[in-house]
Amino acid sequence: MKKQLILGIALLVSVSSIAQKKEIKALEKAVKNSNYAEAKGLVTQLQSMEGAMDGKLKDKYYLASANAFFANGTASYGDISKAVELLGKLSNNSVEGDKLKRTIENGLLTKANNSYTNKDFANAAIGFENLYNVNKTDPSYLYYAAVSALTAQDMDEALRYYVMLDELNYTGVETEYFATNLEGKEEVLDKNVRDNYVRLKTHTNPGERQTESRQGEITKNIVIIYTNKGETEKALAAMKKARDANPNDSNLLVTEANLQYKLGNTAKYEELISQALKNDPNNSELLYNLAVLANDSGNSEKAKTYYSKSLEIDPTNANTLTNLAVLILADEQSIIDQMNSLGTSAADNRKYDELKANRLSLYNEAIPYLEKVVEIAPDNKIIDTLVSIYGAVGQDEKAKAIKAKKI
Repeated sequence: MKKQLILGIALLVSVSSIAQKKEIKALEKAVKNSNYAEAKGLVTQLQSMEGAMDGKLKDKYYLASANAFFANGTASYGDISKAVELLGKLSNNSVEGDKLKRTIENGLLTKANNSYTNKDFANAAIGFENLYNVNKTDPSYLYYAAVSALTAQDMDEALRYYVMLDELNYTGVETEYFATNLEGKEEVLDKNVRDNYVRLKTHTNPGERQTESRQGEITKNIVIIYTNKGETEKALAAMKKARDANPNDSNLLVTEANLQYKLGNTAKYEELISQALKNDPNNSELLYNLAVLANDSGNSEKAKTYYSKSLEIDPTNANTLTNLAVLILADEQSIIDQMNSLGTSAADNRKYDELKANRLSLYNEAIPYLEKVVEIAPDNKIIDTLVSIYGAVGQDEKAKAIKAKKI
């Protein structure tokens, strides 16, 4: 009786194994014939058998199922996510699995880039996350997922990606290879391409450098998102971790200064700002950030000083030029209000003329900065403002000419 029982169990296992193999063969055939809807239906039927499969059969099942959901690159992001998940279950010695991973990675890269280019940032984030799940040796995919989610204003997802990057200690620092072409312009190239160009004498002055770390940007966004969510303790903890690792990073100093200012810690804010400026006095972006912070805190004179110093280092920064012009023109409304409040007495008329001269002085001070913005990065709002100012100062010909730059 005991032997018969053992034999009976063995027969059941054998029958079950035959059924599994038959279903998997049907699944593989459906995939081969591009009948992906049918294939996904077979995957569902096989799910209940998964626990009883041996390792080799599971690999065949996972591989065929991943192919079914990937659908040769035509699948939705949701189905591709399932394909990537199934690939993650494959054993490490699956050659076909590695081949499919490369195919999915190439297909996803095109799909994610197209989504980003078409401003479909939410789906781009999903695509880049799937890319990272396919190839976890390249965390830059996770970085682009974070950037996409942030652009899509999906702060929860952006935070999740940024925290993952932070836990991976991702810096994004890479070696960049460059050379100067025959026109005298520097080009960043693949190392082998650059070396070939240098040998062919189409390029000279080859060199290499390290790209800037992205850690400061990652920490800044984590802190900002936590702060906006009202999770101050988490924001401070993230800031402390980053500062402990990079105590002299100027961007992190500014980020913490901004956080401390929002928390009402003005003394700490001033301390951090002073340290940042001391560490890196010729950083135009730092000076720009300091100007914005100073203006937000109501210190317009200090903001103007920082903007001016920033432009000394980088005179083509359109944001700095615009903000400085806006800052200069900020007093215009006050002057107008005073002019409108005057009476008709001789003293009032003299005061009116004085205020009018002050207003024209503001216009003339702002004009060079606005002209530079229009020259560098034409913007219709800036152009309209400049046209109005030209009209106010009597430069009608310039007003007519500048209108041609409207886009």
